[in-house]
Parts: sequence; structure tokens; C-alpha cells
Amino acid sequence: MRLKNTKPILIVDDELQMRLALKEAVEKLGYRAIVSSGGEDAISKLKQTSFSAVITDMKMPHMDGLTLIKEIRQNFGGIPILVITAFGTIENAVESIKQGATEYLLKPFSLETLAKTLDSLQKRIITEREIITENAEMKKIINLARELALSDITVLIYGESGTGKELLARFIHRMSKRSDKAFIAINCAAIPENLLESELFGYEKGAFTGAQEKKKGKFELANGGTLLLDEIGEIPTSIQAKLLRALQEKEIDRIGGREPIPVDVRIIATTNKDLYKECREGKFREDLYYRLSVFPLKIPPLRERKEDIPVLAMHFLKRFSLISGKKIEGFSEEAMQTLINRQWRGNVRELENVIQRAVFLCKGERITEKELLLEDETQSTLFSNGKIESMERELILKTLKEVGGNKAKAARILGISVRTIRNKLKKYGKNFPEEEKIVERNV
Repeated sequence: MRLKNTKPILIVDDELQMRLALKEAVEKLGYRAIVSSGGEDAISKLKQTSFSAVITDMKMPHMDGLTLIKEIRQNFGGIPILVITAFGTIENAVESIKQGATEYLLKPFSLETLAKTLDSLQKRIITEREIITENAEMKKIINLARELALSDITVLIYGESGTGKELLARFIHRMSKRSDKAFIAINCAAIPENLLESELFGYEKGAFTGAQEKKKGKFELANGGTLLLDEIGEIPTSIQAKLLRALQEKEIDRIGGREPIPVDVRIIATTNKDLYKECREGKFREDLYYRLSVFPLKIPPLRERKEDIPVLAMHFLKRFSLISGKKIEGFSEEAMQTLINRQWRGNVRELENVIQRAVFLCKGERITEKELLLEDETQSTLFSNGKIESMERELILKTLKEVGGNKAKAARILGISVRTIRNKLKKYGKNFPEEEKIVERNV
């Protein structure tokens, strides 16, 4: 599927020759293209024009590719992003995908490779309109979500962490009449209380010390589109009354503003808490709860959707194999059975991390049980099987080498804590000289 008669692709690169060459190549393949010289300019263009996809360089001054990806995901929803760079490492690939990139391509590349990648990107646009599932209950939820998308009814999505609440919210937006407008998400648990009000409602220039210019809040950025209030159960009581007013009156007050600003926003909220219980305990306003839960949806945990584990595992396998450039066909029978039998306390997010690590470690055509490196669910450490300690050591050291010894980055790639890495290095430091050097450098 080509984009000849639809929205253009935005090409972001600080090098003039490269962005013009990319524009020529993209247009030669039948797509329309608009170029941008950097991250700030790209954000400005995204605010003014609706694009079908973004192609961005990784290494750019002022705002690099990773920062741009993060900004796009935060402010412009699920638009597909292709990262192109000459500085390709496993770390860069993993980090760009974690920030929200859709595909990853290393320079130099042929026109044929670009064509295949863009075609893959377009197929992903289509398939991401559907949530991957074989579970009957999930199919009912998706069908219901599709019906809800036709209206502007407020939806409250329940589910454990990692079950895919935001994915379902994005699905509702894509199926709605607002799909050509912005999808803006704000994580209510991740923003300090003293900053949350300004993030939601914005502020005027001079409203407080440091407010050097006017800033729009998430409600205004989502005007005409959808606003996702992620983990709404964590919103401070001091903000709840102001949020309730915004929902009731369909208008917001910027901090320092003189008059209310009307907004047309469809609200979707998510939570992993029992909000009704929170209301009874006085932790959540009852009137806000009823305003949000006009139509509740509950996503079942992955352990109750065993039939989804094989299809999701293969989905992640294909995704991370593409990133790493490996040709991995699938899983051994033992490995797949181990995945199916697991409880998955971290749900789909945990499964994704496990497959990502396994692909990183796999040297053959199939992922084996050992390469899953699963955490013992009865213990707090990642590796508990003495038979795979040498593999554990190899993985940790290899990852640390890839990231220049940065424990925090290695921990993110491996899906474990920095403390776990430190404990492992300390444990094996006397037996393995390479690790002793890493410890001595204190990197």
C-alpha cells in the first residue's frame, strides 16, 4: 500500500544533502514527502500538518532522534516512525524502539531496502488498528471498544500493569471520528503534583517564576481529538476538583489565565486500581469517578489469556529479529511451553521484555528455553538456575560492553534493575577478571 493520495511522510535530518536525497527516494517510490531540518522544526510541522509517518535521523544537534521520538509519542500519538542512522548499535536499536520507534534502518541502504521498509511500515499501520489476540473475552472487549469509538462516550479502562490499556485506548481513538486529530496521553503517576496542573491545563507567561512564555496544556493540545488520562487513580486530590470541572464544563483555566478556554476533547482514562474502593476510602472523588466511568472496560491479565501467549511471542520475535538483523524462525517446543505455563505478573509488557532479551542472546534459528533467561517467580533475582550462570555472565558483560559500561542503560536493555547488575558483578568479580575491571572503573 502506497501513500500517493494520502497524508505525506515527514523526513527529519539535519544534513541538507541527506534529507533531499531521502525526499527524492521517497517520492520516487510513490509517496509524498515534506522535509524538516531538525527536531524543533519537525515538532512545529507536526502541529500544523497531519502526516502518515515520520522518517528521522538519530544523531542531530539540539534535539536528537530519541528525544524527537519521545516528543512525538507524547504529543502526536501512534504515528509510525522510521529511524535511520549510521550509528547503529544494539543499544540504539533497543532504545529507539523503547521510546516508540516503529522501524529501524542503518545507513547506507538501497532504494529496494527503503521500499520494503516503507511497505512494512504501511502494513503495520493497518495491523496496528487491530489488537493481537486469540482470546474470546478479549475479542468481545475489542468489538465493544469498536462500537464505543463511534461515540464520544467517556471510557474507563481497567487492567493490571502491562495488559495493554493504552493500546486499547489508542485503538478506540483510531476507530473514532477523531482519528485524524491528536491523541494525547498523560501519565498521571509520572508527573509530580506541583507540575501536573500546568501539564494538564497550561499556563500564561509570567504566571509564576520561570514561566517565560505561554504554554498549552494537554487538554488544549488534544483539542478536537482524544486525551488519555493514564493511571488516573494516582491523580492527587488537589487536582481532582479542577479536572472534574474541565470534564463537566468542557473548558479549562490556564494557570494565570483571565478567562476560561473551551475545549472539545474525548476522554479515555486507565487505571490498575479499584477506583470504587478508592472512593469509599476517601482517596478519590466519587463525583469524578462517576464522570469517568460512564463505560468501564476491563482487560483480563495475560495469565487468563493463555492462547494469546504464542501469537504475542511470535509477534515480538518478528519485531526484535528485524531490529537485530537476525533470522530467527521461532521457539523450541520446551521454550514455548515454558512461556505458556508462566504466570506473567508483568503481563504483555513482561513477555515483550523476555522476548527482546532472548532475541538479543539467540545464536541459532530458534529460541531455546535457556535463552529465555526467565526470572524465578518465587524469587527476586533474574537468574536462578546454576546451569545458566555462564550464559548470564556473558549476557551482562556483552551488554555492558555495548553501552560503554553504563549500568543504567544495560539494566534497561536487559529488563532488570541496576542493583541486580551490581550484585551479579560483585558475586562474580573474584572469578572473572573482566568483571573486576568493570567494577574497578565504577562505570
